[in-house]
Amino acid sequence: SNIYDSNTGAFHFRKGPIFTDLLLADEINRTPPKTQSALLEAMQEKTVTNDGVQYELGPLFTVVATQNPLEFEGTYALPEAQLDRFLLKSVLDYPTEEQESEVLARVQHGFDSQDLDSADLQIIASREDIL
Repeated sequence: SNIYDSNTGAFHFRKGPIFTDLLLADEINRTPPKTQSALLEAMQEKTVTNDGVQYELGPLFTVVATQNPLEFEGTYALPEAQLDRFLLKSVLDYPTEEQESEVLARVQHGFDSQDLDSADLQIIASREDIL
């Protein structure tokens, strides 16, 4: 967005969260159509338009999006023309009672999703490898 600088009396563009390599767009079908359109422009064109000026997104720009079932209040169905911008769709059902218990047990045993070092993750490809 454009931010006003009171020292210079001018507006300056400040990049927002869409200027990333991997964007998680949570509950995409809860956003208004104008927001969906802006995201889909970014996905299709690899650009963001702000105040008539286009800004390029990086070569690795990728969107992972979630959506709620349409029977939830406040959701909008994504038109087929928008859905075709996604490479794949994976349906995740609510976990079983056993799976939910396992998640709770992990948290009780100290699992912290904010502490990635303790999650035993391994790097399998660098940014350069992907490029």
